Amino acid sequence: METQWVMLDVPEIKSYAVVIPIVEGSFRSAFNPGVAGEMLIVAESGSSTVKTSSFNSIAYVHVSDNPYYLMKEAYTAVRVHLNTFKLAEEKSPPPLVNKFGWCTWDAFYLTVDPVGIWYGVKEFATGGMTPRFLIIDDGWQSINIDGQDPNQDAKNLVLGGTQMTARLHRLDECEKFRKYKGGSMLGPNPPKFDSKKPKLLISKAIEIEVAEKNRDKDAKAGVTDLSHYDRELARLNKELDEIFGGGGEDSGAKTCANCSCSGNTENSGMKAFTRDLRSQFKGLDDVYVWHALCGAWGGVRPGATHLKSTIEPCNLSPGLDGTMTDLAVVKIIEGSIGLVHPDQAEDFYDSMHAYLASVGITGVKVDVIHCLEYVSENYGGRVDLAKAYYKGLSKSLSKNFNGTGLISSMQQCNDFFLLGTEQISIGRVGDDFWFQDPNGDPMGVYWLQGVHMIHCAFNSLWMGQIIQPDWDMFQSDHLCAKFHAGSRAICGGPVYVSDSLGGHDFDLLRKLVFADGTIPKCIHFALPTRDCLFKNALFDSTTILKIWNLNKYGGVIGAFNCQGAGWDPKEQRIKGYSQCYKTLTGSVHVTNIEWDQKPETSAFGEADEYSVYLTEAEKLFITNPNSPPTAITLKSSTFEIFTYVPIKTLPGAAKFAPIGLTNLFNPGGTIQSLLYYESIAKIEVKGDGKFLAYSSVPPKNTYLNGNTSGFEWSAGDGKLQVDIPWYGECGGISNLSFVF
Repeated sequence: METQWVMLDVPEIKSYAVVIPIVEGSFRSAFNPGVAGEMLIVAESGSSTVKTSSFNSIAYVHVSDNPYYLMKEAYTAVRVHLNTFKLAEEKSPPPLVNKFGWCTWDAFYLTVDPVGIWYGVKEFATGGMTPRFLIIDDGWQSINIDGQDPNQDAKNLVLGGTQMTARLHRLDECEKFRKYKGGSMLGPNPPKFDSKKPKLLISKAIEIEVAEKNRDKDAKAGVTDLSHYDRELARLNKELDEIFGGGGEDSGAKTCANCSCSGNTENSGMKAFTRDLRSQFKGLDDVYVWHALCGAWGGVRPGATHLKSTIEPCNLSPGLDGTMTDLAVVKIIEGSIGLVHPDQAEDFYDSMHAYLASVGITGVKVDVIHCLEYVSENYGGRVDLAKAYYKGLSKSLSKNFNGTGLISSMQQCNDFFLLGTEQISIGRVGDDFWFQDPNGDPMGVYWLQGVHMIHCAFNSLWMGQIIQPDWDMFQSDHLCAKFHAGSRAICGGPVYVSDSLGGHDFDLLRKLVFADGTIPKCIHFALPTRDCLFKNALFDSTTILKIWNLNKYGGVIGAFNCQGAGWDPKEQRIKGYSQCYKTLTGSVHVTNIEWDQKPETSAFGEADEYSVYLTEAEKLFITNPNSPPTAITLKSSTFEIFTYVPIKTLPGAAKFAPIGLTNLFNPGGTIQSLLYYESIAKIEVKGDGKFLAYSSVPPKNTYLNGNTSGFEWSAGDGKLQVDIPWYGECGGISNLSFVF
């Protein structure tokens, strides 16, 4: 029930207003609903010992006639006022923002291990698409649960949730990664990997999870005899253990609790593994690993490391307590957090990150960022605790990961954005990619995908002022994979997937990614169009989500039918609205693009005519600012991408506009440079495939990389097409010239 900011349409003055709750002293504020329909600004410290009776500046109000300048100007003013964070334009994003990657989460969950990762990367390479970055998600850390051997890793962890009460007992990698032997995957007889095993483990773990939920449900309903559940769970856990191979994961020998264990040598463990990966897969630039803000979901085990940590009970703020029931929150409350004292926050992060950097890790995905507010009672409140932790995290990021190697996750609270982003420059802007509904609605496999896009698009309105929006991973063989791919193509951020082994659609991925693993990225971040800002594109049965973005030499609009789901305030969850999951009609116009949001594209908004290309319909036509909107009809979970390029009139009256490579979802992103010289159009285009331009007349000559080239021209619609091969000698960039 907590809201971080509110934008208002004020037609009386033809303007927009935004109200942004901020931080004052030891208090942060947010909007809460009142009891009679009013909206309240609620300020809280997060500690019963930190109190005040008045505020001077607990929120900021800004007005503008442009909703996008409104957000930019407002957060600039807040940045100057607070001086506790930096805007996105003041920071550099990590290099992976321009690349394709793979995250291990949905492929393995907590069963991830070096051999599985190796075969996963190998599958991409065999398919002609070596990831340029790899994220080793949750499952690589040394964690165990209270009551277990303090020097042994927890066994048989599979699904997210089973690890959420566990704590770090070492700051380096867990045993299954420590025991990796350098070169073992490079020889003639590398260890085998059963690609079916992760799915078998996941399937069995889901059975266990369902049985546990049914037991808990019956217990809450007053059922006293739950013995049949105990027998069923014993059987299922035995079967899970047998799939693992008996005895859980390989137990190995006991090791010391020291985070700098002498067992890690140059030719074993994570260091050897990352070295072997880079040796075999030459395009792999970055290897990131996951960790929670407090180390693990349950923090750091007291007495297990050199750090001072204590088990802190979790107390939910009223705003969080009034939102949907979430497994992560439930589990963290159940297990409490082993919180490293804030005085040691710098030491904590540097100890982890310096080690990781020394073994070939180039960045981290930091998750569970919202958790500090749970445990701030004894540490001066949530603001002071956050400042200490974010200061330590930022210093470590600068020292160990080139100042940019961090992706934030689960950070939708404004504490993070207002206090923690002085250095952090990229973060996820939506909920997780859910391939199915965790509440069991079979249609969730479809409607949840639209929810994800709405979250990312609208959250980017404020988050994009401070960090590079990351629209998260998806799976290329999902039923709605193409729907996701269309949005990632124009989101302006990195493109990465969480494919299982054997679960790839390389034809789809090639519409997103160049042969060298880079991507045709837009130069802004995607945002909803003005006519969508105050509409419900999830369950009003009418609105198509439209998002706009900019390329170097044109603009793009993506139209997505996301209808079919949304928030239910009574049930306090996102659920399906089946009556809204239907075909919709709408319209798109060139003026939906906010050309002036980048100085280099501002002049494009003054063009007399534009060439328009529809990626899915493969249709090319001409429009102008006074033309009627283009009508569009979209089935559920489908989309269309409109590329707009200003038309140039050359000497001799020839009209020309380059679209780009149409075998990619964002053809305009393939154009690297464009120069008009007298009656010649010179273009640098990256990639291979079918190049398309609008031309009112056929060219006299066409040259590709200095040689005469053939072309196809259609008088009916002005399609001018040239086949372009991958030009590896120049990084995939070809020089194309048209002489008129």
